Amino acid sequence: MYRRIIVLLWVLFVFGVAGIYFVFHSAATGEFGEMPTFEQLENPESNLATHIYSSDSLLLGKFYLADNRSPVDYSELPKSLIDALVATEDARFFEHSGIDFRGFARAVVFLGKRGGASTISQQLARQLFVGVRSRNLKEALQQKIKEWVIAVRLERNYTKEEIIQMYLNNYDFNYLADGIENAARIYFNKTPQELEVKESAMLVGMLKNSSLYNPVRRPELVTSRRNTVLDQMVKYGYLDEKLSDSLQQTPLDVRFTPENSHNEGLATYFRMYLQSWLKNWVRENPKSTGETYDIYRDGLRVYTTIDSRLQQNAEDAMESHLSNLQAAFFRQQQRDSNPTAPFIDLELEQVEQIVDRAMRNSDRWRSLRAQGKSDTLIKASFYIPTEMTVFDWKAPSKERDTVMTPYDSILYYKSHLRGALMSIEPQTGHIKAWVGGADYKHFQYDNVVQGARQVGSTFKPFVYAAAIDQLRMSPCDRLPDVPYCVSAGRHGNIESWCPKNSGGKYSGESITLKHALANSINTVTAQLIDKVGPASVVSVAERLGIESRIPAVPAIALGTPDIKVLDLVSAYSTFANQGVHTTPTFVTRIEDESGNIIYDAIPQTRDVFNKEIAYTMISLLKGVTEAGSGVRLRHNWMIDNPAYQEAVTGYPYEFKNPIAGKTGTTQNQSDGWFMGMVPNLATGVWVGAEDRAVHFDNITYGQGATMALPVWANYMRENYNDSIGVSSEDFIKPDQISINLLCNEANQVIREEKSEDLEEFDF
Repeated sequence: MYRRIIVLLWVLFVFGVAGIYFVFHSAATGEFGEMPTFEQLENPESNLATHIYSSDSLLLGKFYLADNRSPVDYSELPKSLIDALVATEDARFFEHSGIDFRGFARAVVFLGKRGGASTISQQLARQLFVGVRSRNLKEALQQKIKEWVIAVRLERNYTKEEIIQMYLNNYDFNYLADGIENAARIYFNKTPQELEVKESAMLVGMLKNSSLYNPVRRPELVTSRRNTVLDQMVKYGYLDEKLSDSLQQTPLDVRFTPENSHNEGLATYFRMYLQSWLKNWVRENPKSTGETYDIYRDGLRVYTTIDSRLQQNAEDAMESHLSNLQAAFFRQQQRDSNPTAPFIDLELEQVEQIVDRAMRNSDRWRSLRAQGKSDTLIKASFYIPTEMTVFDWKAPSKERDTVMTPYDSILYYKSHLRGALMSIEPQTGHIKAWVGGADYKHFQYDNVVQGARQVGSTFKPFVYAAAIDQLRMSPCDRLPDVPYCVSAGRHGNIESWCPKNSGGKYSGESITLKHALANSINTVTAQLIDKVGPASVVSVAERLGIESRIPAVPAIALGTPDIKVLDLVSAYSTFANQGVHTTPTFVTRIEDESGNIIYDAIPQTRDVFNKEIAYTMISLLKGVTEAGSGVRLRHNWMIDNPAYQEAVTGYPYEFKNPIAGKTGTTQNQSDGWFMGMVPNLATGVWVGAEDRAVHFDNITYGQGATMALPVWANYMRENYNDSIGVSSEDFIKPDQISINLLCNEANQVIREEKSEDLEEFDF
């Protein structure tokens, strides 16, 4: 009898061992579901966000899809975090080989009431390969067995330190806090290395269930969980009991800083352009294996030329002035009671055509069309009052809830002024600031690169540059300020071209080129382009970096071409760089996940003018801000003008340092420009509406000196206040200059009644 029992026990034991072997073998061979290959264990897939850094080492943003991971090395993890993790999740982590049989036995005996059985390795296996535990008992058991098998394999392939590193880098702490680096920044605005003991304990406490233990929504529950972690650290000798008791009396001190989405944060327009550029770059620059880099998953690090301090000042200046200017525009509309508002000088039929085009290009139209709705029904839906959230400068978050028809919302958004600003460091071509509009979330059209607008008088320096370069003219040479026509047949123009001065006024005197450019005298510019020919001016503009197509006709002298802000700033920066054009650059290098450099920018330069010609142009452009249409940068002679005061911000400016610049205003005040340069920063500002028919009805508000110049002035004033390296010195003067620059003119300062920098386009 006794022998039969012994035999039976051995049989049961053998069958038990065989059964366990069979179960684990089945799991290992994929009978319970797909198992990771050796290659997958060596390189577990993890979506790593692309990080975008400014030139001053600030994280501007990330490109990611579902996951937003920022891996950190084990050496970057604080000891308190590792201690808290091991003490709470797996006290014998450094002793077992993936499965803690003592912990498993305890969990079985006490039904999990004294701790779970999952080791850190098993939890990592679940994160990487198994997934969320099934509610079906059979499937849950199969998943558990798979976890055991994978955990053992992970232990064979990785060190204990690497397993902890992967575990903390992969855990989802909520609010796009994927991984410990994001969690430390989002919950405490710190790096992992800077975490204090109680902060490490809180984050480890969240590992049990980050949705349940949410410090933003359930601080009391999370505090209790944090204290449990601290107790565990005391239990296993990682923390002094007295210190633990002290820490448990403190609040969480969460400094919640949620991760910005793609349309929020700093440099949004730039980041979206960069995203498009990166997509093209990875297609043309594959990995050594032939595979294409994934900008959302491969953990690239992109180092840009953007200076976060300049960028912040640029965005603040744009927001401050545009919000003020917008209020003035709305007041004008209310005063005028225009039936076609916000459009001016259009018939109702023309307005309907514009709005109809906007309807058909809207998301609403596309969505309803996809549902099979007819055009008639879709159009009718635009006249039904609807609850919506709209952009509003006055609202705290720049958004307000309202009820209006989609038709009215189109008119509402059409009435908003847009803006753009770009800064380039002339010597390197590095783009330091990029503002494509008022607010990316609501106005996603990037006016820096997507749109080309008429440039007005900001084009005139190219005409002057051609004359000085080719005819060796001097800023002190004189031409008569009298009506002037470029005859038909000259330079290929079909009809005679007879431009007018602003307001139709002509002094009849012989004036210097310096005075003519400073005060935007159209007749002198017309004479210059007649002398050198439009083709020569086009050639100069192209060599300076203008990529937009420019017709070789005399009328371009007054700024009829449509040019992008990026191109115009690039061209002007050549003057400040002593005649050398440097191709604009916005990425200095790209690194892969391992820190290998996979792109290193190489400056591209070309000589356009010699130093003497470039400095002569700088001298001319300095005259604009010393005694011309940009003089309000230096004097408060408009201080008594209530209308001007209503439209601008930060006035008076009273800059004392050398500034080269040019204002520009197009026909009907549709576009306002200001180009301003100091030795190491060239900046262009444009302000206008989406449609040219939306504009101010008077020159006081609508000129470039009112619409755009204040943005530049406020931006530069903050740059100087912040002492961030923007030059206040004079431009570099060549050792030898043969061109006469000392004109000794008297009474050059432009008077208030002639402050309009307006171009009369007489085609």
